[in-house]
Amino acid sequence: MSNPLLSFEGLPHFDQIGPEHVESAIEQLLAEANAALEAVTAPDFAPIWTGIAVVLDVATERLSRAWGSVSHLNSVADTPELRAAYNAALPKVTEFYTRLGADERLYAKYRAINPEALNSEQRQALKNALRNFVLGGADLQGADRERFAAIAERQAFLGQKFSENALDATDAFAYYATDAELDGLPDDVRQTARNAAQADGKEGYKLTLKMPCYLPVMQFASSSALRQTLYRAYVTRASDQAGTDLSQFDNTDIINELLALRLEEAKLLGYPNFGTLSVVPKMADSPEQVATFLRDLAQRARPFAEQDLADLRSFAKEQLHLTEPQAWDWPFISEKLKEARYAFNEQEVKQYFPLPRVLAGLFNIVQTLFEVSIREDHAPVWHESVRFFRIERANAQGGSELVGQFYLDPQARNGKRGGAWMDDVRARWLRPDTQQLQTPVAHLVCNFASGVNGKPALLTHDDVTTLFHEFGHGLHHLLTQVNERDVSGISGVEWDAVELPSQFMENFCWEWDVIKKMTAHVDTDAPLPRALFDKMLAAKNFQSGMQTLRQIEFSLFDMLLHTSHDPAHDIMPLLQQVRQEVAVLLPPAWARTAHTFSHIFAGGYAAGYYSYKWAEVLSSDAYAAFEETMGADGLPNIETGQKYRQAILEAGGSRPAIESFKAFRGREPTLDALLRHQGMTQTA
Repeated sequence: MSNPLLSFEGLPHFDQIGPEHVESAIEQLLAEANAALEAVTAPDFAPIWTGIAVVLDVATERLSRAWGSVSHLNSVADTPELRAAYNAALPKVTEFYTRLGADERLYAKYRAINPEALNSEQRQALKNALRNFVLGGADLQGADRERFAAIAERQAFLGQKFSENALDATDAFAYYATDAELDGLPDDVRQTARNAAQADGKEGYKLTLKMPCYLPVMQFASSSALRQTLYRAYVTRASDQAGTDLSQFDNTDIINELLALRLEEAKLLGYPNFGTLSVVPKMADSPEQVATFLRDLAQRARPFAEQDLADLRSFAKEQLHLTEPQAWDWPFISEKLKEARYAFNEQEVKQYFPLPRVLAGLFNIVQTLFEVSIREDHAPVWHESVRFFRIERANAQGGSELVGQFYLDPQARNGKRGGAWMDDVRARWLRPDTQQLQTPVAHLVCNFASGVNGKPALLTHDDVTTLFHEFGHGLHHLLTQVNERDVSGISGVEWDAVELPSQFMENFCWEWDVIKKMTAHVDTDAPLPRALFDKMLAAKNFQSGMQTLRQIEFSLFDMLLHTSHDPAHDIMPLLQQVRQEVAVLLPPAWARTAHTFSHIFAGGYAAGYYSYKWAEVLSSDAYAAFEETMGADGLPNIETGQKYRQAILEAGGSRPAIESFKAFRGREPTLDALLRHQGMTQTA
């Protein structure tokens, strides 16, 4: 059989790609990409945008699509063999892209392109490309250039190793609990744990650090000792506190080396620190502006957070007889207080959100608001639980046309990285080689609990929000109408604005007329009662002050880590300093949550984690436009949906994000809607 990684007609052959295909395919595609680079940098090759694209962009897109398939499988279907193949190819791929981004001959060709000969999309892509050449080291010479390339390769290796350690440390833990220890645990979680123990040939119930198991234990298990066992294992994963038998997963040295390399990279490029370098292509102007924004938001949230904590302490003492709660007690106390205050719990709500019904409701709001249709499609997949869909819209001839397609991988399993994310398979592109329009394809990945006893998977309301969030990213990628690959969809969008469409979609999870159409009790098929929704709505901003401070803690720590921290020193004193400044609830001294902070050490958010709060200002303000035009039926206004689709989603990265925002709202963003949505508008 021919190598499935070298098939570019149609969709990736995920059911056929194996570790044995990686080396030969990547070697061939690297050779083709190198040949294309040499061709376009030849002295007699004319510096014309489309001329470079038809040779170089076509070759590099083939490489990126194949490597993207390998990287994706490494994240969702990790095996020792695939990991080895991935890690063997990673340095070669990194070396090529580092060299490509710093090639002074190619840089000269792009500088020689006449912007007046380009359309607006191409001009934006050229502007980004010239900036990226500088940030990619194209102005460096000699030893500095060689060192820059070595740093990039080493960072890629360390980021992958950090991610592997976090995954392996999570998978390595198992605790087999007795029936008595599980008092308070929901039936579906208990049954899943029982099935897992039986699969291992063990007695009792297998508890893991995967979120569908860990979180319910922390929220509902009556045994403080059980919660302590799981909490300690969870917050010390991949660290020096995890125990000698898990020392091979310790990320401490990786963190220190990554920070040192990032600082060195920044100084090679003429910046004082990595934080300053990181904001160059972002909306924010400087690390100082980011820190000021975060501290201002923290100051506004702090009175509400202090009240949240006072309420928890009072409830714990008076109702649960806990005078000195420990770190592993707070989620349990919080859940009990929420139940007492609002007379419901997450497990009660969960029964009304079977995954199929939630998907139908999500698709309905998207189809209505953005005037598209979504239906099941067929494609090779990597796991039986993965589904594939297509998005279409009406065309001028009265028929329909394909807009984009997406894979949905909803369930947690071993060998799959935790969390939720959207990634691109391919971008919308008016291909320069065929003049045919390539439609976009996306991955939407979550880690929900599987269904038990023949029932569909049940989602918590937080899970529903996560699904909407990732689908928002997907819409940004899939609904673009930009034909230039490097600025279509999410490509070219500033990192601190890319969360706008995702966080925007979360708001619909709190609209009754949207929610009621996506609920059906798993046993009775009855819709979510309005009275229960009203309780959920009343509880929406439960502890929003503490949650806001927690996000600010992560964000400020990340930015200070990359601006004022000396990589030769331990990171923990800085983390403690940030917590003393921002947090109202401090974890134990032995907690090492930073050691699995994959966003900043393995996921592209280095000195950029603030983007979530930054973009939340944009998304809240954008959603306020829908609130202002909401119909009497409680449903979003279609005209506002059209305007949002055209100004934000269809524009992609073809212009600065602030221009897209102003095209939609007609003004600069303000903080008001965010504070109102999170219930932090009253004076303390």
